Amino acid sequence: MANSLTGAAHYLEKFGDQSIVCNKFALNKLGVERGHCFLKIGEYVILCMPFQFGFKRSLFFASLSKQELFFFKRYLNEIIGLSITFTRSGRGDPLKFFIRCNLTTIGQMKGRENVGLFVVDFKNTPNDFILIMGDFLEIQDRMKVQYEDYGKTAIRITPVTAKMLGYNLYAAIVEPNAAVRRIQIYSLSTKTIEHLEAAGSSYRFPGTSVVYQLFFKKHRIVITGTVVSVVTLPQGIVKTAATLVFSPELVEIINDYWYNFQSSPVLEKVQ
Repeated sequence: MANSLTGAAHYLEKFGDQSIVCNKFALNKLGVERGHCFLKIGEYVILCMPFQFGFKRSLFFASLSKQELFFFKRYLNEIIGLSITFTRSGRGDPLKFFIRCNLTTIGQMKGRENVGLFVVDFKNTPNDFILIMGDFLEIQDRMKVQYEDYGKTAIRITPVTAKMLGYNLYAAIVEPNAAVRRIQIYSLSTKTIEHLEAAGSSYRFPGTSVVYQLFFKKHRIVITGTVVSVVTLPQGIVKTAATLVFSPELVEIINDYWYNFQSSPVLEKVQ
């Protein structure tokens, strides 16, 4: 029998054990109002930011000294309040929540001095909050399908395709213990990149992990890749091919490109 659950119940069954890492892309898509997220602990109100959202447990970080972190540990396992606001495109007025939570853990964020991490368990999760998370996770699922589909056809980067992509014609490669090096993108898909470097550039062995910085009008993307092959072209230019991990920002940009491609037959593609 088909699943007849709808709305919040549907999302809890489908995504109940999943969480959302609250990077810049996620915060923008979720509509989190920066500056309107607070933890009310005892008599104190702490401005914070989401670090990870879950349907039952979420993590928040805040700027606190070690002394302040130690002070707030006295509230462990007590009931606190979360006040958070979402602004949803096309959804009218902002959605404001005040959620009763149990303060489960307080600690210092690894590698971040004077940043505290709060782990809270929701006593009751509002249906509208569940719908916001569920909508986002469904979009992520669709984007992962697009990541596979759009990864099958690379886009040859020309002045025309760069304009359609909103690509600013600037990209760089970042490696440990080395200066950031500018590269020229030859072709791009959601799953692959081919790029050129000047004669005399060092080779990277297949399997080498690298980080790319790709600059678009819509997003500045930092994405991890793995080198697949390296060849030397005439005049000594080094051409490197690499696979790319899933990046929702890149999927969104390439999805927009292929949507616009339908009405722009002059665009060139690489099979």
